[in-house]
Amino acid sequence: MTDFPHVNLGTGLEVSALGFGGMALTSMYGESDPDQALKTLHHAVNLGIDFIDTADVYGLGTNEELIGRLLADRRDEVTVATKFGIDTSVTEPGRRSRGDRAYVRQCIDNSLRRLDVDVVDLYYLHRVDPHIPIDDTIGAMAELIADGKVRHIGVSEVTAPELERAHRTHPLAAVQSEWSLFSRDVENAIVPTAARLGIGFVPYSPLGRGMLTGKVKQEQLGDNDFRRYLPRFQLDAFETNTDALAPLTDIASQHGSTPAQIALAWLRVKGTQFALPVVPIPGTRNADRVTENAGSVHIELTADQLAVLDTLADAVTGTRAPDMSWVSAGRE
Repeated sequence: MTDFPHVNLGTGLEVSALGFGGMALTSMYGESDPDQALKTLHHAVNLGIDFIDTADVYGLGTNEELIGRLLADRRDEVTVATKFGIDTSVTEPGRRSRGDRAYVRQCIDNSLRRLDVDVVDLYYLHRVDPHIPIDDTIGAMAELIADGKVRHIGVSEVTAPELERAHRTHPLAAVQSEWSLFSRDVENAIVPTAARLGIGFVPYSPLGRGMLTGKVKQEQLGDNDFRRYLPRFQLDAFETNTDALAPLTDIASQHGSTPAQIALAWLRVKGTQFALPVVPIPGTRNADRVTENAGSVHIELTADQLAVLDTLADAVTGTRAPDMSWVSAGRE
């Protein structure tokens, strides 16, 4: 393992300055090879990326099982985060998120079994249950800490008031939400609230679901690639959004780096500007992309470059989710 930089999230959780988002390894982006996915995970840990993110809903549990194969050999080297709160057995609109105490306890036991570990380092509420007070859900999650099943807890895609209420119930280590050069709504209230409360921020999709790499082609998205249904990946919007990448590509050339590396470095600077720890969790199936992403931690952006990058979101067409009520921005 290399000497990779680390940061402290809230409640004393120390993780690598860049994490690894596991969702794409088993689902959402078309068919995958589990053995190749495992090699990619090992490569990430070899580089010093020790913060691995998954969820019980990814691949309907197979993602956690894959991460469990990594942990079987390297548990002491990895900080594992997983999530619960999306009940895929429910099809009724508005009822897919669950946060009742019985469900909390059922989900952690299932995740521990699939990961084949005794304790989860960071346990997130994936989506807020609108029918259960968030205090009750967080209270049930806090019981898991007392039970020794969880070390730290966090929340995902919450509004600023929900974040405050959850943190009052039990201190949170992290809040996770989409945040990137193309998705900046969290900067309005959630990021400042997290900074004030001392909660770390874990941006998912920090590369705009691949769009910020400049390598994604709309016509190459497979039938099972969920990006085909995202507003920003629809044909007209996709063309507009890829055209908006020109300044990013230019700045990458100035550094002799890649657009992905610049996009990740920008998030690191945002953490400094907002005075909170920020640990992006880009995901990939390709070990070379992991190496590329890891290189972002050494890039320093100039004030002029930051000013240009800060304008990119103004040119974006399309919302970040088909149903905005499913993310925090749609409930603020």
